[in-house]
Amino acid sequence: MGYTIAQKIIKEHLVCGEMTVGKEIGLKIDQTLTQDATGTMAYLQFEAMGIDRVKTELSVAYIDHNTLQAGFENADDHRYIQTVTKKHGIRFSRPGNGICHQVHLERFSKPGKTLIGSDSHTPTAGGIGMLGMGAGGLDVAVAMGGGTYYITMPKMIKVNLVGKLSNYVGAKDVILEVLRLLGVKGGVGAVVEYAGEGVKTLSVPQRATITNMGAELGATSSIFPSDEVTKAFLKAENREEDWIELSSDPDATYDAEYTVDLSALKPLAACPHSPDNVKPVAELSGMKINQVCIGSCTNSSLSDMLTVAAMLKGKTVAPNVSLSISPGSKQVYTMLAECGALADLINAGARILECACGPCIGMGFSPQSAGVSLRTFNRNFLARSGTADAQVYLVSPETAAASAITGVFTDPTTLGVAPRITMPTAFKINDNLIEMPVEADKMDEVIVERGPNIKPIPVGKAPEKDLRCELVLKVGDDITTDHIMPAGTKVLPYRSNVPKLSEFCFTVCDPSFPERAKAKGGGVILGGANYGQGSSREHAALVPLYLGIKAVIAKSFARIHVANLINFGIVPMTLQNPDDYENFSEGDALEIQGFAAAVADKTEATLVNKTNGKSAKLVLNLSPRQREMLLAGGCLNYTRGK
Repeated sequence: MGYTIAQKIIKEHLVCGEMTVGKEIGLKIDQTLTQDATGTMAYLQFEAMGIDRVKTELSVAYIDHNTLQAGFENADDHRYIQTVTKKHGIRFSRPGNGICHQVHLERFSKPGKTLIGSDSHTPTAGGIGMLGMGAGGLDVAVAMGGGTYYITMPKMIKVNLVGKLSNYVGAKDVILEVLRLLGVKGGVGAVVEYAGEGVKTLSVPQRATITNMGAELGATSSIFPSDEVTKAFLKAENREEDWIELSSDPDATYDAEYTVDLSALKPLAACPHSPDNVKPVAELSGMKINQVCIGSCTNSSLSDMLTVAAMLKGKTVAPNVSLSISPGSKQVYTMLAECGALADLINAGARILECACGPCIGMGFSPQSAGVSLRTFNRNFLARSGTADAQVYLVSPETAAASAITGVFTDPTTLGVAPRITMPTAFKINDNLIEMPVEADKMDEVIVERGPNIKPIPVGKAPEKDLRCELVLKVGDDITTDHIMPAGTKVLPYRSNVPKLSEFCFTVCDPSFPERAKAKGGGVILGGANYGQGSSREHAALVPLYLGIKAVIAKSFARIHVANLINFGIVPMTLQNPDDYENFSEGDALEIQGFAAAVADKTEATLVNKTNGKSAKLVLNLSPRQREMLLAGGCLNYTRGK
């Protein structure tokens, strides 16, 4: 039996375990990346391990999230990351150099290699044939120290692409169609591989848009073959030596297969408040809009920007619309300026933002109250934009530009002949904003600078013999890490200050939760299906730990979040019968007798509701390694013990 692309890379990097779907495997990691919203904690954790230098082939720290410096906090965190990376062998991408996934795709991603990043959209690198996976910062810290990265061996899903995209239809429409077909849970426990004749019609940036939003499917990763298109992209980046050919074997088998006809696709939009709430743009045509945001790690490549500039050239943004443009990297920004496309954007009335994530994570440019915002981003979760009642739609750059001109939701295919853009055969290479670390023999000369906002990391404790506590919060299905630990201008500056950050935990769902959890001394959280979907932010586990949460019970969990819970010593358990969810209410007194023993070696436990006398069977789906970690009080204690 042949192998898929992902299976080939996994086989090449397998450290332990067997490649059996559903079993835990350990992988050697070639590269890591962090960004500043998660990086501070990752480097604090790396320092806590006492390892002098990173052991990976390449590790890069990017500054792209917390770039709005309304106070000292973000600037202090950036200086900490700059100095700690210089000391320990990590490259540092300075503010202004660009968004981590766009820059990494341009300058560092390699076909056939493994990459984990403390950002859930790390699978962007799959557009170049790399196995990229989002992970918690602690997992990244362990990998930087030479440790193994553990995942559950994924299923393989194949998406056959046939035909060719029509004018005004983009890669964003492809992944929105896949989301429509599979839903936000459809990729859980799987790698999504793209194949078929349609693949060769897509550029690497287009492929990267598709693999980026594989995170919204819940997938472990998404990947494309490495072919002549990949080779041409790497050659344009002056990295042709990094190319290898990589494809699946003809007799490779898949757990599921889907087909998308590129020729039949029409412009699509994800409606509020989920990336899989997809409708044709034609059905939304005429809806008045207030804001358009173009950029983010999903659609900020040079080809995206040139397409938008060509559509806006000689036109003016509608009076009722505020348009922002965020180029994905300094490379993109510079080339836009040199070819004149930047002037076309400015003359049309676009507001040019810096090369950073910005509005995508609520860091500025929030919509007006109850505003309709069209965004080329990857997530439209409730309140993520920074405006609680905003109606956020995810669209392609083509749909975004067309709508910005008309002032209403507009299907770009109604605009006539699409302008043609010509892509250069060579990109402008200038890595002057990527700082190299010092040599190992000069480490002691580097002083790591820590601002007053950086606080110690909370450390978990071993589970109690019997668990007796209160159900302090009950939430529904598809709770995202944005619900648990919001982003935005008010919150992100405190990512290295867990005590302060705790004041915002779950406030999207229940503003009283932080104070109630503190008053109760912690307790248990009950969630619905797909609990913890979205971002890889480990703060969604770290802050509940600080607030005293001992266990989270749900109908099902998202992959990265359940790993983060275990890393910090919070026990994740699933309801054997999802209907038992109805037998528990916020404030109920709970008990699990033999809790520590169940964590040690049981697959089931009984949750008793002492308030109403009902009970539920819980499943502990844990590997032996995860059980050891939980018994140690989390990964930091476990790693120190090893």
